[in-house]
Amino acid sequence: MDPLISWFVHGLLLVPVTLLPIINPLSTAPVFAATVGSNRDMAKRLARQVAINAWFVMVVSMLIGTYVLALFGISLPVVRIGGGLLVVATAWQMLHHVEDEDMHALAAEEAVALPDAEIVQRSFFPITFPLTTGPGTIAASIALGAKIPHEPVKYVLGVLVAVCGAAIVSLALYLIFRHSIAVLAWLGRIGTLVMIRLMAFILLCIGIEIMWTGWAELNGISY
Repeated sequence: MDPLISWFVHGLLLVPVTLLPIINPLSTAPVFAATVGSNRDMAKRLARQVAINAWFVMVVSMLIGTYVLALFGISLPVVRIGGGLLVVATAWQMLHHVEDEDMHALAAEEAVALPDAEIVQRSFFPITFPLTTGPGTIAASIALGAKIPHEPVKYVLGVLVAVCGAAIVSLALYLIFRHSIAVLAWLGRIGTLVMIRLMAFILLCIGIEIMWTGWAELNGISY
C-alpha cells in the first residue's frame, strides 16, 4: 500500500477511535432522551443539529487549536500532557461512576415545557457543550490536530482526515441520539453501565498514550 494512503487510512481511523470513547454518547443519551421525551421527530431534528455542532467543534479544534495555543506560547508536548491528564481524569470518573448528575438534571429540567424551536436553538448548550464535546474532547482534538504534518500534500490529507474523521464521529452521534430512546430500552440499565465501563477503560488507555507521547517529545525520546 502507498505510504500516503496508509497514513491517511491510519489517521482516519485514529480520529473516531480516539474521540468516541471520550465523547461517550451512551452516557449523554439519557439526557438527550429526557430532552425530546417521546417526540421521535424532534429527536431526529435535534440529533442532526447536535451532530453538526459537534462536527464544527471537533474540526475547529483540530485545525485551529494549535495556532491559538501558539499565541499563548504553549508547546504541543505540554498540550498533549495536559490533554492526556484531562482524558485520564474523565476516564477515572467514569470507571468509578462519578457522573455529573446536577448537569444532567439541569439539562432535562430546562427542556421541559420548551417549544420545539427553542429546544433546537438550545442544542449547543448544554447538549453539545459541555455534555457531548466537552473540554476532554477539545483537548484530544487539539492533540490530534498537532499531528498534521506541514508538508503540502500531507497537510491537505491531514485536513481531509480531520474533516472526514469528525464526520464519522458526528454520524455515530447522530445515529445514537436519534435512536436514543430505543437504544436505552434495548440495553437496559445494566447494559448501559457495562458499555460505559468498557469505554472508560479504553479512554483511560488513550489518555495515558497521549500523555506518554507528550512526555516523550519533551524529553527527546523516540518510540
